Amino acid sequence: MSKWGHLFKDGEFARRERIVAGLTLEQVTRRPSAQSHTIYEELWHTNRWQSIIVNRDEALYEEWQKGRVYPDAPPASPAEWDALVAEFLAGIEKALWWTESPERLKHETDRGNTMADVLVSLAVHTSHHLGKIVALRQFMDAWEAEPEG
Repeated sequence: MSKWGHLFKDGEFARRERIVAGLTLEQVTRRPSAQSHTIYEELWHTNRWQSIIVNRDEALYEEWQKGRVYPDAPPASPAEWDALVAEFLAGIEKALWWTESPERLKHETDRGNTMADVLVSLAVHTSHHLGKIVALRQFMDAWEAEPEG
């Protein structure tokens, strides 16, 4: 596994698809406290930033800068949640596509920053929010530890 695969797919903690798998609409929309976000909101936020970075999406970035960093409403159906999960996992693959070429990694995203720089930042941002999702799942008793050994 490359260092990039380690950062984006399965290093240091649970595989990313496991973190977002097997959840009901009730679970992803449950808000355990007034201060917390829902699992849906955490993944939506994470996916939005990932899309901005890996797709170099200026329109989404403009929305982000205007303060649209979390969704306006919960998902209307399980299919909407499933679509978000699929988009997030596809975005991981797009991030890894950027890493397949030294030229792509050297792509300057803005003055003094390369794609490699922003991908490292993206991996940290994503890890933070996926950790929050695991904590929310644990709180709801919707997370089983992986067997040791």
